[in-house]
Amino acid sequence: MSIDRKAAIAAYKERKTVAGIFVVRCAASSEVWVGQAPNLETIQNRIWFTLRQGGHPCHSLQAAWNAHGEAGLAFSECERLEDEQSAYVRNARLKERALHWQAELKAEAI
Repeated sequence: MSIDRKAAIAAYKERKTVAGIFVVRCAASSEVWVGQAPNLETIQNRIWFTLRQGGHPCHSLQAAWNAHGEAGLAFSECERLEDEQSAYVRNARLKERALHWQAELKAEAI
């Protein structure tokens, strides 16, 4: 393995991730879904992949995808959380903020 490759792998492992709350909206049906993620930079790709495969666990989101396609849904970040050393504290904070945004936006949980 080359030194450049090793350095790239080490840099990838040491990168900072940003946890937070995200929103998926369907313009056609006015439905809104709120979710939480330990890494906001990768969550949209994960959700879109499961929707494309037809196996997303949120049935109403999957139904909206099936009816309106990728173009019918919009993904956006709702809130970024401050860097937290403890995974336990971060996860508790994510859960708390997700519940807040679900109530605020009258959204379904993802």
